[in-house]
Amino acid sequence: MLVSIESRASWLVALAAVAILSVSFGAPLLVVVALRPIAADLGDARAIPALASSLAYLGAGAGGILMGWLAGRSSTRLVALLGGSMVCAGLALASGGAAWQLLLGFGLLVGLLGNGALYPPMMTYVSLWFDRRRGAALALVSSGQYVAGAVWPALFERLIAAHGWQRVMLGYGLFAAATILPLAALVLRPPPAPLAGDVAVTGPARPAQVLGLAPNLALGLLALASFLCCIPMAMPAAHLVAFCGDLGIGAREGALMLSLLLSMAFLARQFWGWLSDRIGGLNTVIAGNLCQTVGMAAFLTTQDEAGLFLVAAGFGLGFSGIVPAYVMTVRELFPAREAAWRVPALLFLSLSGMAAGAWLAGFLYDRFGFYTIAWQAGIACNLAALALLGGLALRRRGAPVLSPG
Repeated sequence: MLVSIESRASWLVALAAVAILSVSFGAPLLVVVALRPIAADLGDARAIPALASSLAYLGAGAGGILMGWLAGRSSTRLVALLGGSMVCAGLALASGGAAWQLLLGFGLLVGLLGNGALYPPMMTYVSLWFDRRRGAALALVSSGQYVAGAVWPALFERLIAAHGWQRVMLGYGLFAAATILPLAALVLRPPPAPLAGDVAVTGPARPAQVLGLAPNLALGLLALASFLCCIPMAMPAAHLVAFCGDLGIGAREGALMLSLLLSMAFLARQFWGWLSDRIGGLNTVIAGNLCQTVGMAAFLTTQDEAGLFLVAAGFGLGFSGIVPAYVMTVRELFPAREAAWRVPALLFLSLSGMAAGAWLAGFLYDRFGFYTIAWQAGIACNLAALALLGGLALRRRGAPVLSPG
């Protein structure tokens, strides 16, 4: 009989984490759905709400490093309570309607102190509850973003049409606090102690080299690849509703298309988690990037409503396993005691890439008046990421097997 730290409590914690993230990641989606009306209220410049969306991701990445460190020295519960409070405060500030309130509310409060306290620390925390099905658990937890995408855009679109984006933003902030704070207080608790000698939990001993490189250099290259591949990942998600509006497709259909994209991402992420448990994190990252490149290319060739629904669904199926597979790769290559800072450091670059992608697409649209250049730039970034990942995979083939510790 195999001895494992996994239990019903492990899956209860994972499900609570999904619920928390599915609410907290609804906050940035408000800007995505309301991008056109917000831009209209701010002088018709899409770069401002696009920047707010970018700052939310960038802040979450930067905050993850700080909050991961804090969670390692206090508790994930305490950090999550702070995060839920800050999401509420950020949306309340942003609902004021001024550009500075929007940027500060999403960048500092929703991003740095809100999702920064929830997403990266939660990924590290949940990984410590699992040793046999860690890939599946990480895929489930990280799919909280896609549960948010499946549930909220269509509802936001109707509420914004009826009540305006500022009232909806304030109301959702109160809802987020009422949901996240009780879940964090009641469910999150210290993870179980790892079994002695279990390399699946403790990770490898601290090695002199990782993939034949200095450990920090290996992490830096992985993080750079994650930055590059997350640029195109964010572009359709952040601009799909606006892109549909430019093509004469209604806001309701655009919101439904976004929900479809993220619903497919949620469903496919469970497959990618299963796959990463079998072929490893790095190979899963490469496979996901190949699928994402194909999906981005498809956006260049399709502009009718039915075709875009199909492309959006395919894009969601393809890209959704990439980020949790990066986390899986870090946990495979580095000791568990280093996860509290290595995982948030990696996710900082991942979320920074999403921030750059959301902003870059808005900037290029304002410059050229259409999204084609943005999609092409995203494909170029994806190809650069694949080149980096391919080089790391080739180095891994010749790397020695690390001993447990």
